[in-house]
Amino acid sequence: MPTATAQVVSQLQRSIARAIFGKEDAIQLALITLLARGHLLIEDVPGVGKTTLAQALAKSFHCSFQRIQFTSDLLPSDVLGVSVYNPENREFEFRPGPIFANVVLADEINRTTPRTQSALLEAMNEAQVSMDGKTQALPQPFFVIATQNPVEHHGTYPLPESQLDRFLMRIKMGYPSHETEREILRKRIGEDPIQSLEPVADLSEVLAMQEAVNHIKVDSSLHDYALEIVNRTRKTEQLALGVSPRGTLMLQRAAQARAYLDGRDYCLPDDFKQLAVPVFAHRVVASSRHASLQKKSETTESVLREIVESVSVPL
Repeated sequence: MPTATAQVVSQLQRSIARAIFGKEDAIQLALITLLARGHLLIEDVPGVGKTTLAQALAKSFHCSFQRIQFTSDLLPSDVLGVSVYNPENREFEFRPGPIFANVVLADEINRTTPRTQSALLEAMNEAQVSMDGKTQALPQPFFVIATQNPVEHHGTYPLPESQLDRFLMRIKMGYPSHETEREILRKRIGEDPIQSLEPVADLSEVLAMQEAVNHIKVDSSLHDYALEIVNRTRKTEQLALGVSPRGTLMLQRAAQARAYLDGRDYCLPDDFKQLAVPVFAHRVVASSRHASLQKKSETTESVLREIVESVSVPL
């Protein structure tokens, strides 16, 4: 990685960390997802910093940002936009919705109906929106950060597998440590740190880094390593649904982005190993016999960890 680029990456990490204390892992995973041209799903209880992480990332580089608060009465047109009749030229004109931004925060995405959730499918997969027979390209980079409350909470609609598969990663923030929460109390007496954040990177720099990630080398032995993990998710009786081919590709892309953030032009086995759970956990489904023992998300994560540990790491 060129020195100038490494400096930009370091500045992005420090900028986000000014608003999110003690969550270096979550910050790194968010940046990996951005550079891998993926989308991020953050699942956790209210009040642990999900929205703050999204806002801090958006404010750390020059970009357009839109926040959509998902509610039960939200319509697809509220997300995508709507065609309005112009009496002067007697034609319908498309008015873009909030999805037309570089960074889109889909806040509490599982509080809206499946109909509105599905409005994001084409946008997240193909970076475009089809309305009234016309296709509208979305700005680049295009990055969706969605937050959701655990499905056990009231008023939530579980995301279907097809929607979950569009997210490169699902992460959890978790509660802060005692010392970190004390630091939060000390620093949040005055102004919210989010308000003082300034962009430290341009869109062109982010696009250049995304392009550089595509050229990170991946040895064929790492392909075999990833495929062995994937095949075991499809064969184990503990999972009713294994990882899809899209999931395999997403793991490779995330591993390339992790290597790039570490300043390498090649991937290591650890890049795949450390990212397998956040990339795969939301793509698999626990079998009914095993899911009843604990929360489904915890079941799939524990099963995946067992599988990853059981696969020999290439030398």
